[in-house]
Amino acid sequence: MARWTDELTPIVRTVADLGFDGVEVSLLGMSDEKAEALGHLIKDHSIEVTCSDGLSPDTDITSDDESVRAAGIDHLRWAVRTTAKIGSRGLAGVVYAPWGVFDPANIPVRAARSAEAFAAIDGDLRDHDVTLGIEAINRFETDLVNTAADAVAMAKASGSSRVGVLLDTFHLNIEEKNIKSAITGAGDRLVHFHVSDNDRGVPGSGRVPWDEVKAGLDALGYDGWIVAEMFVVAGNPASADLNIWRNIEPEPTDAATRSLAFLQKTFP
Repeated sequence: MARWTDELTPIVRTVADLGFDGVEVSLLGMSDEKAEALGHLIKDHSIEVTCSDGLSPDTDITSDDESVRAAGIDHLRWAVRTTAKIGSRGLAGVVYAPWGVFDPANIPVRAARSAEAFAAIDGDLRDHDVTLGIEAINRFETDLVNTAADAVAMAKASGSSRVGVLLDTFHLNIEEKNIKSAITGAGDRLVHFHVSDNDRGVPGSGRVPWDEVKAGLDALGYDGWIVAEMFVVAGNPASADLNIWRNIEPEPTDAATRSLAFLQKTFP
């Protein structure tokens, strides 16, 4: 995917042809019409789907401006409805604040506002049978939720059993002292999991301690989504957003093929 808003049909077909069980799709650029068509496409290819999303400055649920926070809650409600329309029961990502926004002096109040927003959409999550995953990402991308413990604390503060956490090996490798402990500490709040290696490339090709990752997931008896989320090709807008300035892998489809083989071997 070169842009977050790219046409998903060829991507879904490739994912199905390679033998993946499912695909994660971004709601950026999504419309009701696109969501309905995508839902049919997913069914036609007999694969599962999960969704990701983020917030913009105009929908920042941590904002001092009450109208902006209200717009953020409206956006999250739309995202929950759209997730269900596509045929997914999972929505996750950096859903607690706009990506790349930093305001460290006000972390406690911002975190509380995020939790309050999640509490406000609890009914929407229940009505549409959707679970929300708060993604912990590294300190260079946010100051609000960097560790598994941060994500769990925010999920619990929401008071909603429909709010859990998304952990990602790329970010865990940067922020956590012990990856196994971080994973097991998430407990039953762990609802989604991303894998890539330390350079955001093919899992198993770098230096992420996969024995710790597997031990943590096994200790929890985790049986949810494990998604290969890689950014491996430079020179396109989506990769530039993640500061990918060189090609991490020589060819993206080959990277996906090798990732699937690693996942099937490591997490059978």
